[in-house]
Amino acid sequence: MKEYELTVLIHPDLEMDIEKPLKKIRGIITDNGGEIVKETSWGKKKLAYKIRKEDFAVYVYFDLKLPAPALAKLSSVFNITDELLRYLIVSTDEKTKAKIAEARERAAKSESKEDERNG
Repeated sequence: MKEYELTVLIHPDLEMDIEKPLKKIRGIITDNGGEIVKETSWGKKKLAYKIRKEDFAVYVYFDLKLPAPALAKLSSVFNITDELLRYLIVSTDEKTKAKIAEARERAAKSESKEDERNG
């Protein structure tokens, strides 16, 4: 299975009961043989431009593992899902992930050194 990142923009009116559309999205992923590795809600944010006459959306990010044929199935189902304003699925690159992890590690080390100097 290949790793992907999925970001969905959920209709802002569903913010109060966000679990219902999230359950639907999770179901679509798992029904197509996918596995959710990580899920992060970024909350309600203002859009750069209106989408379906909406100025805001609830952003939710997923790290996924999907079999190759599932990608097309997810796209076709997400295109007709009313709760979603937009979605973006991108393939993750192992080299890029390693570089990001390395940069975070360096940043954490420099912060701890800074704390030692100031503390």
